[in-house]
Amino acid sequence: MSATKKTIISCAITGALNIPTMSPYLPITPDEIIESAIGAAEAGAAAIHLHVRVPETGEPSNSVELMSQVYHGIRARSDAVLCITTGGVLGSPVSERVAAVPVLKPELASLNAGTMNFCLQPIAKRLDNPRFDWERPFVESTYDMHTRNTFANMEEYIRIMQENGTKPEFECFDIGMIENVAYFIRTGLLKTPVYLQFIMGTMGGIGASVDNLYYMYNAACHIIGRENFIWSTGAGGKEQFNMCTTALLLGGNVRVGIEDNVYLKRGVLAKTNAEQVEKMRLLAETLDRDIATPSEAREILGIPQLS
Repeated sequence: MSATKKTIISCAITGALNIPTMSPYLPITPDEIIESAIGAAEAGAAAIHLHVRVPETGEPSNSVELMSQVYHGIRARSDAVLCITTGGVLGSPVSERVAAVPVLKPELASLNAGTMNFCLQPIAKRLDNPRFDWERPFVESTYDMHTRNTFANMEEYIRIMQENGTKPEFECFDIGMIENVAYFIRTGLLKTPVYLQFIMGTMGGIGASVDNLYYMYNAACHIIGRENFIWSTGAGGKEQFNMCTTALLLGGNVRVGIEDNVYLKRGVLAKTNAEQVEKMRLLAETLDRDIATPSEAREILGIPQLS
């Protein structure tokens, strides 16, 4: 289990699943997302994962205009690697989810590596006084919802990203998604090494446990070949730091952020994304892992340096 020379810490700033009622510190407006991303980068995050939201309500959005505002606002102040989502709003068509890639030509863009259920419905039981009217119907609707990523969809994403100089970050929520990535390697559409993000603990995907994370890593080694992928781990909810620490021990990179977990520790909300990055950095350095700078992260990921 060879380790990368340095650890890339990625930070997922706001996401499209956590709702504003869960935390008053969830970044919503473009300015809030920009400031939170800058803070995370200054704390040691080499890469920033971006979603946007409707400023007035906090609803997830596929708006290219909002994404452009956030993207350029961060780039003007930071050299962090920027990864924009193509997961976007649950249930929205591919054309809307990928629309920002040709406009912004980002270094990285997420690519969900298969169709899956994406359920948030249990959150509804804890929504006594929602902050916004859309929140309860949204989380309840996910009990009968899936995110559609067929092979045709994934090929379309890959081709659009390649045409715009963007490296896919394959979000793998279960072992079958690793097989899906391997298929596109075998067809010659994808060149190696590919970048895999193992997302643990989403209801509908693989659970967040040490055994499951090792299973995902070991499966990727057998299916794709250890020399053919770079990998990272993120986890939803309370297992976030446990899974990321396990990833460090296995030689991987890590993803933290309020998108995945609104808490800093049990019972304590994270007030900023920077707090989570600082905690993850301390854990990594305690394990003698050096933290990658944005320039070093680009070298590890095989993407061009900023000009």
